[in-house]
Amino acid sequence: MAAPSEAPVTRQVSSHAAPAPVPSGPASWQPLAAAVAELPVLDASGRPVLFGELFRERRAIVVFVRHFLCYICKEYVEDLAKIPKSFLQEANVTLIVIGQSSYHHIEPFCKLTGYSHEIYVDPEREIYKRLGMKRGEEIASSGQSPHVKSNILSGSIRSLWRAVTGPLFDFQGDPAQQGGTLILGPGNNIHFIHHDRNRLDHKPINSVLQLVGVQHVDFTSRPSVIHV
Repeated sequence: MAAPSEAPVTRQVSSHAAPAPVPSGPASWQPLAAAVAELPVLDASGRPVLFGELFRERRAIVVFVRHFLCYICKEYVEDLAKIPKSFLQEANVTLIVIGQSSYHHIEPFCKLTGYSHEIYVDPEREIYKRLGMKRGEEIASSGQSPHVKSNILSGSIRSLWRAVTGPLFDFQGDPAQQGGTLILGPGNNIHFIHHDRNRLDHKPINSVLQLVGVQHVDFTSRPSVIHV
């Protein structure tokens, strides 16, 4: 007889709220269900790793992206790639990206974005579901993202081009799936969770870095983009 499924974690922190310090007392932690911590993710070689092992020993910023063909996700991860490893090491924090494609797409995505921190995939989207990540686009104003460089037309065209010219013609994940950002660990403790309401609703990276005591990173050294 199958065990009853765990209710998803659904606490939402507004993307427009001012950042607050990460709670330090045990009473302020929200526990991550053991059943979720025991679900596997896959690394770039297809090796399964238990989700909970990724933050067993230290705090981790865990970013769930929509899918690897999403141009907004690509540009967001390009900025995550700019975070110096020394900044994370000083704060004893791990940075992790999780996608929902086949593991075969991890290496090409890292080459494309320059991302060299930890990255895994949840191809069945089980962790996405258990954490309450949304499917579909919620109509909500998310403001101007500091991390999106392309407008919707040029970004979509580049995404389609990557789809049709890639070695595996697929969307590299469910196009309707939204992502989110968590701060987890050490152990099965959730300090912060944000569910993206739509593709532009990701947390500004520096606001997340501030929550874990990581130095701010300058992402502004590029020309501005006019959206059409």
